[in-house]
Formats: sequence, structure tokens, C-alpha cells
Amino acid sequence: MLAFEWILSFLLLGACVGFVAGLLGVGGGGILVPILTSIFLLQDVPVDKVVHLALGTSMACIIITSFSSLRAHNKKGAVIWKIVKTMSFGIIVGTFISTFIASYLNSFYLAIFFSLFMGVMAINMLKHKEEQKSVCNFEDGNVFVSSTGIGAISALVSIGGGSLTVPYLVKHNVDIKKAIGTSAAIGLPISLAGTLGYLVNGWNNDLAINYSVGFIYLPAAVLISITSFFTAPYGVKAAHYLPVQVLRKIFAFLLILLSVKMLLSVI
Repeated sequence: MLAFEWILSFLLLGACVGFVAGLLGVGGGGILVPILTSIFLLQDVPVDKVVHLALGTSMACIIITSFSSLRAHNKKGAVIWKIVKTMSFGIIVGTFISTFIASYLNSFYLAIFFSLFMGVMAINMLKHKEEQKSVCNFEDGNVFVSSTGIGAISALVSIGGGSLTVPYLVKHNVDIKKAIGTSAAIGLPISLAGTLGYLVNGWNNDLAINYSVGFIYLPAAVLISITSFFTAPYGVKAAHYLPVQVLRKIFAFLLILLSVKMLLSVI
């Protein structure tokens, strides 16, 4: 039986992640992975596999939130389905293959990669500027390579790909609002392929923790998904009233602190 304090922790974590995702338009991996790593260490998960379990569980959580976000953006006509179809194959291939690579890496190296990536993401968030372009020119022979790269990195740090997909689409002259909506749709195949990959690659690992399947801890995935689904809309509403640019800076520093904490935890 799962202890009450862990149930409460996962519910609160999901509520926090959902609200922040709705407020700032970012994925929850930056918060989920470091905190889940700390929780799993307290539950005596082996250090050499703890980051794998955090990445897989976080990826499973993204399925529900990405689907919810996809529906909301699609209702506003902000999803360019042609681009989603064009990029999805590369995204799925890159994400799934990357989980095989991750399964062979030690948690320490995964933590280093995660921390460096989140550091770059935080810096970009600190100097964030809105761009607005109106002419769509998505004709690029390297779309498959770029999509595969986005999927691969997304699996290694357990994100829905928004921090990579949105700049990529904007660079191709896609309107920023439609870039965000299309990125939300692309987050679904990323999360599905990533979850399947971490499930397959962790199948034969003895993690010494009940209720885990592969590199996915089911109680955390379910409980976090439930509360994040309900709190994300409140984050969206709050974005209209709170100083989002100031909050982005605070969140950027939080990403750095959490990443450093995770790195120190596995050393």
C-alpha cells in the first residue's frame, strides 16, 4: 500500500506542475524530473537508475497534459496539422531511439545532460522576447533530421518538445501562436513514443520499488496527471492577471536550482 505522504506529494506536485505549465506555457519536465529523482531516492531506488525512472515517469505524465493542451489549441484553430504530420515520423523515431540510449547511460551522465539543457533553457527564458511572424514557409529538406533531433533531446530530458519545437517553427516563419499550438500537438507523439520507450527499456530492471512498470512509476504518473489536468486551466487564467515576464525569470532560476540539486543528489 502506498504511504499517504507519497500520495499527497504526487498530488501536490501535479497541481504545481499543471499550474506552472498553464501560466508560463512550458512543459513540466524541468520541475518533475529533479523532484521525482529526490522522491525516488528516498524510496530507495538504486542511484544508477533513479534518473531513468524519473524521466520515464515524467514522460508518462506528459501524455495527459499534452492531450489536454492539444484539444484547447485545436479549438482555437492554432494547430497546423500538415506540419504535425510532416514532423511526427521523425519525432517518434528520435524519441523512441533516444530512450534506448538513455537506458545504457549512468544516472550521473543523464543528470549532467539534463542540468546543462535546463541551464540553457533557463538562460533563454531570462532573455525571452516574443516574436510575431505571419507568413508560413515550412519547406525544408532537413525536416526529418530536425524532427528526429527534437524527439531525441526531448526523451533525454523528458519534455514535450515545446522549448525546441516553437523556436524551430518560428524560424520557419510560422506565426508564434500557431507555433505554440502546433508544438502542443507534436508533444503528444513525443510523450507516447517516450513512454513506450522507457517502458520497454526498463522492463527487465529490478528497481526495488513496487508499482513500477519499466522505467515508469505508475502511482506518480497517475496522481500527477490527475491534478495537473485540473490546475493547468487556472494557470492559463492567471497568466492574464500576473506579471508573467517576472514569473518567467523566477521560474528560470528555479529550473537552475532544481537541476543543480538533482545533479548533487546522484553524485
